[in-house]
Amino acid sequence: MTTISDLALEVRSKNAGPFWVTMELFMRDADGYRAVSFVDERIVAELYRVDPGTIQIFRIPSLNIVKISFPRPVSQGSLRDRDMHAGQHHVPLALLAVRGD
Repeated sequence: MTTISDLALEVRSKNAGPFWVTMELFMRDADGYRAVSFVDERIVAELYRVDPGTIQIFRIPSLNIVKISFPRPVSQGSLRDRDMHAGQHHVPLALLAVRGD
């Protein structure tokens, strides 16, 4: 089984302000970029339990990059915030199996 992280140079997540998370898929090449084209709002919503209507996906084919943003489940630094910098949010996406395998 091939995962997104197997095809990527880097998969990372970070804060996009205190209320949003951004995840970035830096794919190795155009083939890897095409392989992750199945990642859409529905898949992200299922992985992160967020409303698909709040998810923003930006695709940059010339750089083989996919950027995904959605509201944080709790605001940064709040009492229930378990990942202050959103540095671990990318893991479920990175471990997602690429279709066709």
